[in-house]
Formats: sequence, C-alpha cells, structure tokens
Amino acid sequence: MRGKLLDKKHSRKIRLMGFNNLTKTLSFNIYDVNYADTADQQAAYIEYIDEEYNAERLTNILTEVSNIIGANVLNVARQDYEPMGASVTMLISEEPVIPEEDLDTNAAPGPLPESVVGHLDKSHITVHTYPESHPDNGISTFRADIDVSTCGRISPLRALNYLIHSFESDIVIMDYRVRGFTRDVRGKKHYIDHKINSIQNFLAKDTKNLYQMVDVNMYQENIFHTKMILKEFDLDNYLFDVNAGDLPENKRKQLHQRLQKEMLEIFYAQNMPKLSK
Repeated sequence: MRGKLLDKKHSRKIRLMGFNNLTKTLSFNIYDVNYADTADQQAAYIEYIDEEYNAERLTNILTEVSNIIGANVLNVARQDYEPMGASVTMLISEEPVIPEEDLDTNAAPGPLPESVVGHLDKSHITVHTYPESHPDNGISTFRADIDVSTCGRISPLRALNYLIHSFESDIVIMDYRVRGFTRDVRGKKHYIDHKINSIQNFLAKDTKNLYQMVDVNMYQENIFHTKMILKEFDLDNYLFDVNAGDLPENKRKQLHQRLQKEMLEIFYAQNMPKLSK
C-alpha cells in the first residue's frame, strides 16, 4: 500500500514507498489528590475510586479512545485487583474509512472524526490505576497511567482532550514520542510525518484555560513533554465526605497548604520541605 506523507521541511505531500512505519506513542500520568481524614473515610475513598474507575469503565473509556483515533479493537484483556486498582490492555488496528488523501494530520484539538486509513496491527492502548491513602496524614491519591501507541497515519494525540476530561485530573504529565522511520519512493528516510512543536497544540481551549502548563521538548529527537496542574484551588473539591465550611479556619488553612504541597511535589517530582507549624 502506498500512502501520503507530509514532508516536514517542505510542507508538501510526497509518495511513500510502502507502509508508514512510524510509531507514535502518547504516555501520560493523571493524578487526582484528595483528603480523607479517618480510616472510614480513607476506605470509602478507595472504594469510590475502585467503583468509579473499575476495569469495565476503563474498557469503555479506551474503546471510545479507539473510536476517536479511528481504530478497530482486536482484543481486550482487563483485570480488577485486590485490594485496589485495575488494568486494561487493548490491541487495536486501523480500519479504512475514507480515502487517504482526505486524511488531515495537522496539529489541532481532537477528537478526530471518522477518518482512518490502512492497517494498524502493531498498536495498543493500556491503562493501569494506582489508588492509595496514607494512614497518617490523610492524603489520598489516585494515579492512572495511560499509553496510546499507534503505527501508521493516525495520531494518539487526537484522544488527549477526551482522556483528560474522562478523569478528575488535578495533574497531568504527558510524553509524546515518534520512533522509527519511513521511506519515500526515492528511498529517503522520514522520521516524522506531521508538524509539532508542543503537545499543547492538540489541547482544546477550555483545557488550556484550566491548567498551568510547562513544556520540556527535544525537537531533534522528536520527544515532547508537557506537564499540567490546575490553576484554581477550591478546598471543597479535595475533601472527601466533609465540607470545608464545617472545619475551623486554622484546619482549612492547614489542609490547603498540605494538599497544595502534595500537588506541587507530584508536579515537580521532588520532595519539598516540611510545612512549619
């Protein structure tokens, strides 16, 4: 099968020699932070997370991701774990729907409508969840690790906005990599088939408005990294089974500091000094 490739240097479409062999992988961690004070509240939080993000619902989310990027589901393996957590692995393949010359690969917020081409038999989508609670400080976190890896024309970046909104995401850490190469009909190698200078190009405006974002990109290696943390902090959104207004002012201030410290440590991937009492 011959395809079309967007030449990065000259911004023109060229003929490929055979199949597009580029592999595009989107990997990201999504974090939800909460405060559960008592042992009963902590147990209830874990139970809530396990119910909200069980293997069945995660399978539904990944199936929708497959629909958004334009792929067929070939096989699904899923598992709920004791005492907590779940995993889903989905093998996907690309299905021909519209002519290849009509496929738009430009950077733009997703999702991608019904537009896919060729074959995609070396691609997968996976998700693993990691809920946990600290018995001493009451901080509870939920992490979901998601990988969307495609081989061919379709881009996993098209599912970004849907995935971010499918989870209660306080912090999102994303990596996008393009690996391998494909050849044109003259034998010249091409190491990327679309223009990109930031993952942010693929985020919808409403998503950008919610988050503060930082980029660390290696353009020459086709590696793109974006970290996001919510701009607004409302204590009521982080308390489980209790209202902020029912707490004394000094307790609210303490929890505000502790929760923001937890979020900043996750965002910057480093421990910070203890809060002064």
